[in-house]
Amino acid sequence: MDSNFKGRTGRSCVFKNFVHLVFIAKYRRGVFSESILEILNDIFKETCHQMCAELIEFGGEDDHVHIMVSCPPRLAIANLVGKLKGKSSYCLRKEFWPQIKTKLWGDHLWSPSYCVVSCGGAPLDVIKQYVADQRKPTDPKNIKKSKALTGKKRNI
Repeated sequence: MDSNFKGRTGRSCVFKNFVHLVFIAKYRRGVFSESILEILNDIFKETCHQMCAELIEFGGEDDHVHIMVSCPPRLAIANLVGKLKGKSSYCLRKEFWPQIKTKLWGDHLWSPSYCVVSCGGAPLDVIKQYVADQRKPTDPKNIKKSKALTGKKRNI
């Protein structure tokens, strides 16, 4: 990912929304080989493009995958997850069924649950401090310092 990523624009907004998604194979069965992970990367990239999102990073192991996506604010994350899991399950079962059917119980590839974490921007403690400091009255000591430095009177 480019460290100078500026942000994307929508019709009436500028946004920089990153989400980290984790999908787990049903019953954490070791389903994914290197070739399947490569296909998944392509499927996720295409699906993200179709939903006006951008696949930033992809990685996985034999029983789960991690993806980082930049998505517009109008796109519900649950909808994105549904499309990613649904299309990838359909394509993998169509192409790799003989290879994966012995590792699955029934016809389900993905666990119904998933993990989503927002990421990017300022560190969490900086944001927490910013939010905590909102609408706090100015410290009288700072007002006194300010008056001394500027020579002006301030109404409190």
